[in-house]
Amino acid sequence: MRKIFIAFLALLATTVVAQNKLYRYNVTNQDGETVSLSQYKGKVLLIVNTATRCGFTPQYKELEALYEKYKKQGFEILDFPCNQFGGQAPGSDEEIHQFCTANFDIQFPQFSKIDVNGPTASPLYTFLKKKQGFKGFDLNTPTGKAMDAMLRKKDGDYDKKADIKWNFTKFLVDRKGKVIKRFEPSDPLDEKSIADLLAQ
Repeated sequence: MRKIFIAFLALLATTVVAQNKLYRYNVTNQDGETVSLSQYKGKVLLIVNTATRCGFTPQYKELEALYEKYKKQGFEILDFPCNQFGGQAPGSDEEIHQFCTANFDIQFPQFSKIDVNGPTASPLYTFLKKKQGFKGFDLNTPTGKAMDAMLRKKDGDYDKKADIKWNFTKFLVDRKGKVIKRFEPSDPLDEKSIADLLAQ
């Protein structure tokens, strides 16, 4: 009986460590300072790679509205600009931040520009992609169909890879650091999932 109990404790500890691995990562904020994600323990997170010259850039307005609605309940949006998709995030970290505040009055944290795919990908994004791979676009929507057609022209097997496909891909993380869902840029913002996690 004692051996079973010890094995159970070991399994529980492994599960907790796996969930909390997110908090082991350090990132760089827009001022060049190192930030530990451990400071977000206990919060519901939406982690998103963004761009300032993308067709999806107006999503900043929706993101800011969500942030203002739920931030007092423990919700944070972590914004990582990325220039890997069509070169649509040019400019310095400061220029990107100025654009976002001037056009969308964003208040949530913005971090330094990163890569999300390839050999120079941020370790955080390597972790996120491992936890929630690509599950496809909604081909019942015009935007989903367009994204699929565009990417399939470049790579017929694009949908078999976990890579980030485009700007404004989002990962939802619960209060324990578990990566719950991945939303493609063409997916509607899932406010219900966020609210449900905040209520737990």
